[in-house]
Amino acid sequence: MGDSKAAKPEVEVVEVKAMEATAESFEEYGQVIEASPDGDEFGPQDAQLDLTRGIPRFYIMHIINRPLKFSTITHHASVTQCLGSVGGNVWFLGVAKPSIVDGYEVKDDTGGNNEIVQSRCGHFYVPPSVESVRVFRVEGSKFLKLNRGTWHAGPLFKADTMDFYNLELSNTNVVDHTTHNFKRENGVAFLIND
Repeated sequence: MGDSKAAKPEVEVVEVKAMEATAESFEEYGQVIEASPDGDEFGPQDAQLDLTRGIPRFYIMHIINRPLKFSTITHHASVTQCLGSVGGNVWFLGVAKPSIVDGYEVKDDTGGNNEIVQSRCGHFYVPPSVESVRVFRVEGSKFLKLNRGTWHAGPLFKADTMDFYNLELSNTNVVDHTTHNFKRENGVAFLIND
């Protein structure tokens, strides 16, 4: 008699080298915001926020045990998001470029693009590819502003616990939370090489 348990598919571990988050290196995903002199006027060096679709929520997240590996990645289609560590400790964020598709770009079944998926939140998107994933290392008194739709995994860190500033909408994690599972969909998990 054969083993009645189905064999679990192998998961390929993809190692990704972390790069330092700078204004230039992070530009396709959002902004790196650093300290500016008191009294500076608003300009392109400041977070360019889109919080127009709801009530902004600014809070401190207490996160426990987020090691340097991930297999899921999330995006928010309706809001920019800002993340920064309380105290400026080192942390990491896996990202992929936004891939939201406008409704008018979605084709019907007669010639449609089968890569386009409709989120349970209602919008359409193209799932991120394994090759598109990058990892950024963030250190010091700066935070990341994620563009609307930027895929992100984390914050991740080496310590046991960390606290993070988070600016999003009051209901972002209830009505605007789309996740792609690389392990299930692509047979892949990511390991960050620092």
